[in-house]
Amino acid sequence: MTLATDSSGRHSVAPSHEQYLFDTDEHGGRGPDFAAIRGSAEFALLRRRSRRFIFPVSALAMAWYMTFVLLAAYDHPFMSIQILGLINMGIVLGLAQFLSTVVIMLLYCRYAKRQLDPALEAVRAGRVGRHDRCTRAEHGGIHNRGGR
Repeated sequence: MTLATDSSGRHSVAPSHEQYLFDTDEHGGRGPDFAAIRGSAEFALLRRRSRRFIFPVSALAMAWYMTFVLLAAYDHPFMSIQILGLINMGIVLGLAQFLSTVVIMLLYCRYAKRQLDPALEAVRAGRVGRHDRCTRAEHGGIHNRGGR
């Protein structure tokens, strides 16, 4: 890594010419070919499955949140309905926001385990997109020992 300073005095860290993103001994200094992965049928399936869950659930969550915000802002009589003692509809719906977030997270975990993980493994198993690159050792550098 090298430290660079521009004319404005801002600092940045840049990788040296001997370092490659995702280089490890495991792959023999070869990194993924992202264009080939992106073009594979396995990756297209993974993206479709991901979008099938994310977009509808995000739209539903946003609609639910905006409904709560609009009710809180414009429908005070409804939100102040007493449910139990000092607990009113606003508090119940506010807590339901937290509950719905947890439910969405649990649903996503379940969906990911059943639908996304197998599709991801298909992308990984296809060994799509490996191409040769020179290793750091060929440049006189040190291999990453993969100790992460």
